[in-house]
Parts: sequence; C-alpha cells; structure tokens
Amino acid sequence: MKLWQPTVLAQAALLALGAGFASGAAAQSNADLVKEIQELKKRVAELEGKQKAGDAAKPAAGQWGMTPEQASEFNRIAVKTEAMEDARDAAGLKGLKISGYMDPTFIYNKKQDRAGFQFLNRVDDDGYNYDNSYFGAAVLDFTKETDSGTRWRLTLAPNRGVGSVFDGNSPIHEASVSVPLTDLQTRFIAGQIPDWSGYEYLQPTLNKLITHNLLFDFTLPTAYTGAGMEITSGKWIVKGVLANMNTSKKTSGNKTPVIAYRVDYAKGEFQGFGFAGVHGKAANFRADDGVGNPVTGLPYDLKDTRVDLFEGDAYFIRGDWTVQGQLSFGQQKNAAITADPTTGDLRTAKWWGLSGLAAYKWDPRFETTVRLDYIDNKKNGGGLLGYNFADDRNGIGPDAAGDPEVGAKRTALTLGASYNFNLNTTFKVEYRIDRANLPVFVDVKDGSTSKTNQLFGASVLVFF
Repeated sequence: MKLWQPTVLAQAALLALGAGFASGAAAQSNADLVKEIQELKKRVAELEGKQKAGDAAKPAAGQWGMTPEQASEFNRIAVKTEAMEDARDAAGLKGLKISGYMDPTFIYNKKQDRAGFQFLNRVDDDGYNYDNSYFGAAVLDFTKETDSGTRWRLTLAPNRGVGSVFDGNSPIHEASVSVPLTDLQTRFIAGQIPDWSGYEYLQPTLNKLITHNLLFDFTLPTAYTGAGMEITSGKWIVKGVLANMNTSKKTSGNKTPVIAYRVDYAKGEFQGFGFAGVHGKAANFRADDGVGNPVTGLPYDLKDTRVDLFEGDAYFIRGDWTVQGQLSFGQQKNAAITADPTTGDLRTAKWWGLSGLAAYKWDPRFETTVRLDYIDNKKNGGGLLGYNFADDRNGIGPDAAGDPEVGAKRTALTLGASYNFNLNTTFKVEYRIDRANLPVFVDVKDGSTSKTNQLFGASVLVFF
C-alpha cells in the first residue's frame, strides 16, 4: 500500500518548495540543508519506532499502528524530506563532497640566511627547493560521484599545487575523471593527475613531517596529463596512464609520451607495499642552459630525452609504531650536469636513493617522527630529474672548486613532532640536517660553501 498518491506528493513537494523554501529555506547553506534533512529523517525513524511499538501493543489501532495524528505527522515529514532531497539533487549536490586545508608554515634556513612564514608564495618566485616545496598552501578539493559511479575531481591549490610547476598562473592541482567500464572496479581515468610514486603524499594532511624526503623532492615526477586505466582486484590496485610527464602539453617536435604505472597490494589497512615506474620521453632542462656545447659552440638539441624511473615502497603499522620506506632508481639521457670534457656532448644522468621513516604515538594526540634519506648522484657530475645543473642551495652537483666529473652524495636527517590539538587542527615542528660528501651548500652571507646545512620548520595545519 502506498503512503501517498503521486498527485498528492507532487502538490506537497511544490507547497514545500514554494512556501517553505520561499520563506528562507532556499537561502540555507548546503550544510544547513543537509542538517535539516538529517533531522527530518531522524524524526521519521522515531515515528517508525512508535509504529512498531503500536503494532505490538495494539495491532488494529490506527494506520500502521499509529494514531491518526502520528500518521499525519509521518506523512508531512516524509513529503518535506523527499522535496528537500529532490531540491538537493536538482542543485547538483548529491554525491558532492567538499574538503580542504591550509597550513601557514614558518621556515628557517641557516645557509640561505632567511627565516619567515611561507604561505601561498608562488613557486616561480623562489623556485622549487627542499625548503620551499608544497607546504604553505590553501587547498579546496571538490569530488562528486554520480549514480552511474563516475567520479569527478577538481583540486584547487593557488601557487602551491602541481599546476604551478607547469604554469605559474595555474591554480589546478588535480583535474581528473574516473569512469567505470565493465564494473566499478574497472575504470577509465583521465586528466591532470599528481604523481603517485613513493610513500609520502603531497598534501600535509597525509604527511607526518613538514618537508618531504629527498626522493620525493628530486627524483619523482610531479604529475601526468593523459589517460589510462585503474583496476581493483581484491587486495590489488593496478593503474597506468599514457601521458605527458610534468607538462600540460607537448611542444613542437616532441611526440613521444611516457608510460606511467603503479601497483599496490594492501594486506589490510596496516601493512602493504607498492611499486611504480615511468618510461618514455620528457623535457631535458640540461640542454636548455643558454650556453650550448662548450667545445663546438653549437646549441644543444632541445628535444625531450629518454627517462626511466622505478621505485618501490612499503608501510607497516603495529600498535603505536609506523614504519615507511622507499627505494628508487632513475636515469635520463643527456641530462647529466657535466658534459663530456673532450666532445662537449651531453651525457646520461643516473641516480639511486633510499628513504626511511619511523613514527611513534606517545598518546592518541602526540607523535614523534624520524626520517633518514640518501641519494647517490655522482656520475658525470650528478643530475636528477629536473635538476640538471649545479644547485648550491639544494646541494646538488659537483664541488665548484673540485672535480667536475663527480657529483655530491646527499643525505638528510629529519626529526619532527606533531600534536593533534582537535579533530581539525594539527601543530607540527621539524628540525632537519642536510649533508653532502662535498662542500656544495653555499652560505649566502659570504659565498663560502660547506658540507652541511640546517633547517627548522613549524606549521599549523587546519583541515575539514
């Protein structure tokens, strides 16, 4: 038996929308609207409970065991609830989730003789460095899933997202779609997708420290612009794309994309591992040095060159302990810092590195973390992904007064602590020692170089 006839429902919905909404409901925020719907559903549940009690105590009394007054109230609430849900759906709010965070950050860098807050500063204003990466951002994330299972995502991160690396004016961190094909576990994916390598994530809500490890900063891609597939099967997730790496489009003369993939296995939520790789062609920034071949005097070929990257990572959580680790290998053709001393030709840059992290929760709110990183980057004067020049701020490349054929080996030890002040606020502090086996950190006060540098960071992370 229907609770009401369609014509009555339509009239009631129009009355609710025309009278109730016109008197102020239409001006409600999305949160207020959802809250009112939840309250109405709660009242419906209470009436249904009374109905069951009435059925047990007095089976033949009233409509469905309720008094006429209760049945009338039940119908009125149900009609209004459905009308409000219809209005929500018509406004496109069904399946929509909005989240976000911001993390004003204070950074002190000893050798750079600088200290101050970093928040929403442009990447192209100071360059991408280990003391100026993706922290200090204000981010809004919009996700929507339709009834068909299609997922839509837009993440805005003005000046601090991956789009800012592509284009200093882009606020887009991620813009992607995921469309189910044969089932919800087999999906077509496309758009601008942040890189998925490593155990650390770009967003600070998923990171225990403020800065990122050396592998994240200097050996991993930034993002992909392309299309591919994502398949979930039991405890396995496999995804891959054919894409442009670290750029939104290819320039003239460059037609070869990269193949990027990732495989994850999760043995529950407390233990798992994964590996990722990238193979293809990407921009070679070493060739665009403005000088060209020092022997022949000719400019270098600016076309994309071959890139091969591979990494594996894992995590393990047991009680209050968390352990994470990563091992990476990489190379790029014609991207080494030092050209061939005889011919002036560019040579291949090669590197490998390790990163490990351990964290302990002293209580549910307070956690301390230690992280140790290492990168071996000595061949042909060094050279990392996108860092194909001697960089005396990040400690990459050969000693300016030493052998140009040998690049520095880099390490970093980071100690940090975090305190969850409430469900939406976390305070973080960090002390970091960066070291190299060669004097490659410049002191901007006198121009001297040394093998070590120190950094201190503090941030407040607020999220919803």
